[in-house]
Amino acid sequence: MVNPPDPSNLFLTEVLAGTGTFGTINLAPMLMFESSPALDLLPTEKKSKRKKTPSALESDFVLLPVKTVPSHFSQAFEASERDFRIVFGWEDDPHKRNFAIGQPIDMAVPICIDLDRFVERSNGIFGKSGTGKSFLARLLLSGVIRKRAAVNLIFDMHSEYGWEAAAEGKQFQTVKGLRQLFPGQVKIYTLDPDSTVRRGVRDAQELYIGLDQIEVEDLMLVKEELNLSEASLENAIILRNEFGKNWISRLLSMTNGEIQEFCETKMGSKSSIMALQRKLTRLEELKYLKQTCPENPIKQLLDALKSHKHVVIEFGSQSNMLSYMLATNIITRRIHHAYVRQAEKFLQTKNPSDRPIQLMITIEEAHRFLNPMTARQTIFGTIAREMRKYFVTLLVVDQRPSGIDNEVMSQIGTRVTALLNDDKDIDAIFTGVAGSTNLRSVLAKLDSKQQALVLGHAVPMPVVMQTRRYDEEFYRAIGEIDWEEVSTPEVLKAAEVARADLGF
Repeated sequence: MVNPPDPSNLFLTEVLAGTGTFGTINLAPMLMFESSPALDLLPTEKKSKRKKTPSALESDFVLLPVKTVPSHFSQAFEASERDFRIVFGWEDDPHKRNFAIGQPIDMAVPICIDLDRFVERSNGIFGKSGTGKSFLARLLLSGVIRKRAAVNLIFDMHSEYGWEAAAEGKQFQTVKGLRQLFPGQVKIYTLDPDSTVRRGVRDAQELYIGLDQIEVEDLMLVKEELNLSEASLENAIILRNEFGKNWISRLLSMTNGEIQEFCETKMGSKSSIMALQRKLTRLEELKYLKQTCPENPIKQLLDALKSHKHVVIEFGSQSNMLSYMLATNIITRRIHHAYVRQAEKFLQTKNPSDRPIQLMITIEEAHRFLNPMTARQTIFGTIAREMRKYFVTLLVVDQRPSGIDNEVMSQIGTRVTALLNDDKDIDAIFTGVAGSTNLRSVLAKLDSKQQALVLGHAVPMPVVMQTRRYDEEFYRAIGEIDWEEVSTPEVLKAAEVARADLGF
């Protein structure tokens, strides 16, 4: 190192490289391999032959936490495809719901996650803006649908998951949504029918929420967006106790004299109630809110989920934070309440037919729902802490993990993390993770596209991967439709004729 050979002296460089020069590397033991009991029962001759067989199955080994360090002069080997199959499994394993989400950097070997372990806890997809969080979410959701690991309720804030969405790049192109990949399994509900029609989405069902379905607890979540004071919320409880579920409609129609009379008899604050009335008029701007709804929209969603249909709720132009947070909270609170009742019935009867279907709820801008101030009050904080007890988990997609409450972050089972630059966000990712010192530097060195660090409950060990491409090849491998077949000129022409006949 003090006197290296001149770069032009190729002969001396080649002689010293590999003989007189060396490098040092820090190794961090992650797993121990032990033979499974089934393999130990085989005769010695068969056991020896099986260990040497490249196609030896994952079941031949048991993966254990590291209890010791390799002895002196232990040999190190470059990981082979067989080693990756032993650790991460393979997608065609008939005994597990494994799903390939990428491959190691500079290696053409699939890295799989165990979807059964993935859906039984809440999970997170993190990364700064532009790193492909939505693509990662679509990738994982496609795997869950394909492998039937759970049913999904997806709050599609920016209309990116249900139907096609724009891909990033210099040239404009689109990628297929979940409804296009799984037309028989995914249903789209829309809170903005006009926007959905303009985007060319077919078969989307309109979804409305009645003012009588909004509770005071729902307003607590959006008190910053509505600029509501604690006094206003306290008086909202008084109004709710007096007028029941129609309290908002009654408040919006009250005159100053009626408010004065109400406050004199019910010990309310006139100024707070008038301020509450003035600020709740903003709710009239939300297209999906009606005075009353003849049909129960929550029951529609529950019926779809019970029939194993995956539900995407599009917001269209109603994607401001007030609209998004209010609708998401209202729907989730009631679905979770129904799941709690069903789970309690199952615990009583022990009848497999009463067991609720595992549900995974996907939300974006998760720090808005799970920040330290509101996480203990919102339904999302409750779901994250309860984990699998009531068969409902979260998939949170966020670019600011530091804004999520530490207690909630410690309950996140599997974390798929793209590039992050902020030190606070990096610290938040490793909340509750043992031995994270070495991983911090790994996270900071990721490329800004198509690379992610995966760690947690669904993978045996942390791994950096090149994420699977969400493209035509993926469509053919994952979807219900053979996209190569439907792309033929004859089929496309027939589709155009059918669309013309239907008036599209």
